[in-house]
Amino acid sequence: MTDDDLYDNQTISFLEELWGEGFLSPGGPDEVRRVLHGVDVSGKRALDIGCGSGACVVLMAHDLGAEHVTGIDVEEPVCAAARRRAELGGVSSRVTIEKVEPGPFPFPDESFDVVFSKDSIIHIPDKAAMAKDAFRILKPGGMFAASDWLIGHDDDPSPEMVEYIKSEDLDFAMASPATYEKAMREAGFEDVELVNRNPWYAEVAAEELAWLTGDERPGLEERHGKEFIGHQVETWTKMLRVLQKGEHCPHHIRGRKPE
Repeated sequence: MTDDDLYDNQTISFLEELWGEGFLSPGGPDEVRRVLHGVDVSGKRALDIGCGSGACVVLMAHDLGAEHVTGIDVEEPVCAAARRRAELGGVSSRVTIEKVEPGPFPFPDESFDVVFSKDSIIHIPDKAAMAKDAFRILKPGGMFAASDWLIGHDDDPSPEMVEYIKSEDLDFAMASPATYEKAMREAGFEDVELVNRNPWYAEVAAEELAWLTGDERPGLEERHGKEFIGHQVETWTKMLRVLQKGEHCPHHIRGRKPE
């Protein structure tokens, strides 16, 4: 682990307690299946961009029947957690976890049938370059299916959004739905679809804040530290404001590479 790691073991432990073992973003297995709605993973080779601690990789290999899943991330703590989870899930022979450097994906052209990501490409600033590179490594007919945390407009973020992003301290690089759609189409994707998940997560985030501030708080403080939990409460409070006004709008993004 280095000083630059955004997701250290303390953060991983807290997020998994909040969102489920192996998940570093909300919604669990059900949300993964929604992201992959209409995308057949069975018998396919899939890439998980920003695989985190490995739940999505294991789900695609074990539950959805992928032939092989490659998970990539830029931080060793989450890669190590993902490798352990694949082994525990009995799918290590069909899973590869690679620590990579930020930048172009280190794979040859037409390597994958499916390129997937669950709320990780928010850390990639250049969405156009990401879309072009995802298109490059997909086989003809392959599918891109991801979720990402978006901002609802192309103007400067509101003061409330600036405060929220500052509180997260996770190098968020939010793009608008219009920017994403343009990036996908200019990369060459067809059947581009964006699905706004703001109504769902605004409700879920309110429940998460209630959990953080309710009867569970003393136990959370004991397990994760009083200062750490206090910061999470502050962050969730700021996040809920921008969710409720619609400026923070998680989306599903899908597209198909032509045959």
